[in-house]
Amino acid sequence: MSTNTRTVAATPEQVWDVLSDGWLYPVWVVGASRMREVDDTWPAVGAQLHHSVGAWPLLLNDTTEVVECHPGSMLRLQAHARPMGTAEVVLRLHASGAETEVVIEEDAVSGPGRLVPKPVRDAQLTWRNVETLRRLAYIAEGRS
Repeated sequence: MSTNTRTVAATPEQVWDVLSDGWLYPVWVVGASRMREVDDTWPAVGAQLHHSVGAWPLLLNDTTEVVECHPGSMLRLQAHARPMGTAEVVLRLHASGAETEVVIEEDAVSGPGRLVPKPVRDAQLTWRNVETLRRLAYIAEGRS
C-alpha cells in the first residue's frame, strides 16, 4: 500500500468531523468531482457515498463504501474508480497534543489498476494523497 502522513493542526475529533460529513468527500478527495447522495448512516459499516469522478461532461458515477469504522480513529473504505477498478483506502487518526497525525494508506485491489506495476502505482497514489491530505487539513484547520 502507498502510505502518506500529515500532521494537521486540529484535534482528531475535528478531523473526524470532516471525514464523517460525506457531503465534503469531493472537496478533499482528489479525483472525486461531485457528490450525488450520502447514505444516512455514513460513516457506519456498509454505508455508501455516491459520487462522480472526472470532469464535466466526462463524469462517471461511482460509490465508496465503509468496510470498517472506529469513530475518531480509523476509517477503512472500498472505493470504486471506474474504469480502473477498486481500491482499499485506510485513514488513521493519531492524537499528538492538540494536533492530529493523519495516515492514509491506499492500493488497488481489483480491476485494471491492479495490473500497473506496484512502484508506478505507489508513485501515483503518493502524489495524489499528498494533495488529498493537504485538502483534508485545510478543511479541518479552517473549522478549528
